[in-house]
Amino acid sequence: MVLNLKAVFYTLGMLVFFLGAALIIPMLVALFYGEAEWWAFGFTALISLFIGAVSWFYKEKANQELQIRDGFAIVALAWLVLSLIGALPFVFGGVLASYTDAFFETMSAFTTTGATIFGGAGNMDIESMPRSFMLWRSLAHWMGGMGIIVLTLAILPLLGVGGMQLYKAEVPGPSADKLTPRVQETAKRLWLIYVGITVAEIGFLLPAMTPFDAVNHAFATMATGGFSTKNGSVGQFDSAYIDWVITVFMFLAGVNFALHFRLLRGKTVTVFRDTEFRVYTGIMLAATALITFSIWTPSMSFLPNLQADGVFEGYASVADALRYGAFQAASIITTTGFGTADYEIWPPMAIGILFVCFYIGGMAGSTGGGVKVVRHVLMFKNSFKEIKQLIHPQAVMPLRLNDRVVSQEVMKNVLSFIVLYLGMLALGTLLMSFLGLDILTSFGATLSSVGNIGPAFGTLGPSENYAHVPVMGKWVLSLLMMAGRLEIFTVVILFVPAFWKR
Repeated sequence: MVLNLKAVFYTLGMLVFFLGAALIIPMLVALFYGEAEWWAFGFTALISLFIGAVSWFYKEKANQELQIRDGFAIVALAWLVLSLIGALPFVFGGVLASYTDAFFETMSAFTTTGATIFGGAGNMDIESMPRSFMLWRSLAHWMGGMGIIVLTLAILPLLGVGGMQLYKAEVPGPSADKLTPRVQETAKRLWLIYVGITVAEIGFLLPAMTPFDAVNHAFATMATGGFSTKNGSVGQFDSAYIDWVITVFMFLAGVNFALHFRLLRGKTVTVFRDTEFRVYTGIMLAATALITFSIWTPSMSFLPNLQADGVFEGYASVADALRYGAFQAASIITTTGFGTADYEIWPPMAIGILFVCFYIGGMAGSTGGGVKVVRHVLMFKNSFKEIKQLIHPQAVMPLRLNDRVVSQEVMKNVLSFIVLYLGMLALGTLLMSFLGLDILTSFGATLSSVGNIGPAFGTLGPSENYAHVPVMGKWVLSLLMMAGRLEIFTVVILFVPAFWKR
């Protein structure tokens, strides 16, 4: 047998059981606010808990080491199954009439994409949504940010057996480094850091937000998700303080959590010597500076190339230009997707920089999506190494990162990922254009979905939503979101015939 089907079913059942427990939280929130839709969460929770209970009968038969194929199958199927079940409250509660819309919204939440269908095509506005459903979207963000599999490894010892195979298949980045010898202990420490930073952000947001808004935005920020409780996203609060707090925490969410761990242990020097961290910080600062310059009114007045067709007049204050420039740069680079301005009316230079940011992503080992900074670093290093090799063909030139030699296996993984990433962008753009979307919207939707960003270009900009996307297009984008969140390989490998052979 290729797969240990009993182990796969048992593990998926335990994950669904955990989902049922998580659904109790929005149910309690609904009861607290007197919302009639509380039963939608309760009923879905019962379904989930029942599935988990049934899977328990396979525990003894499944009690053996998971193989790498089992790990890939579990992770890929988990995100699909949990999204299929997590979408039910939206339909049961009458918040969304279409199951397709409910699945799209839920997959967008779990994969921390932040693309929403609320506010368009007959769907209610975000602010008209019951608070329990706002929290459910943010909570799904938060669980999906660090990874449902990693979360379960942290709190359910039942999945300790074979845990490394699940960890490798789910954790984003070219390689999954353990902070401790035991993967369960690693997962616990990652989540302690994640929870700690989330609580810190809530504390910083409370002076300017209600507790409910603070919790939702902290969940969405740390998950680099982007679901807000307002139709106008973070910009609707019109607060420089909130913008800067969220900007800082978006930056932190895009940092490898292993570096957070080192920082907490007092290893500050090793953090700032990390090549990926320095490049990530440099890109963030450069993008912020260039965007700030391009949207500052005096710059626009003196440089004709910065004109924006008269729609956008720029920001007269350097402080305002910096505030909006830094926020959008951090939002797109980290793939959070929050918005404080409609960047589509900005000057071409600013739009061009943001377009590049769409492709960068956060650091490996962070909650951010995209290609990841370390892959860009390795690609550039490898390219320069090849150029030098042409000049000195007999020289031995190992590729190094942080004074350690990068193995050929890792480089093959990086190169393969880039090829698959670009191929998925091309395929997704083609499929979306077949469904009737214009080429800019098709490419923007695909890039945003694979990169788990949320806002895109064309008719899917930061001030629009995905409600008008055709039904088939929503399913295509949902699968692209899942593939992007799971680093493509985990999903694509299921379609390789060799995966299913002995």
